Amino acid sequence: MHRKPFLPTKTCPVCGRPFAWRRKWARDWERVVYCSERCRRQRSAARKESDA
Repeated sequence: MHRKPFLPTKTCPVCGRPFAWRRKWARDWERVVYCSERCRRQRSAARKESDA
């Protein structure tokens, strides 16, 4: 039986939510930073707000 709690997790720097490893990220898990495409697109907006 597959158990999700044992998958590695990271925290998204844009929304602050934790996200778990996905099979499609298997090769690039070290480089995955954002939980979704939406957060990836909003990264520059989040950076600008924190600089102000």
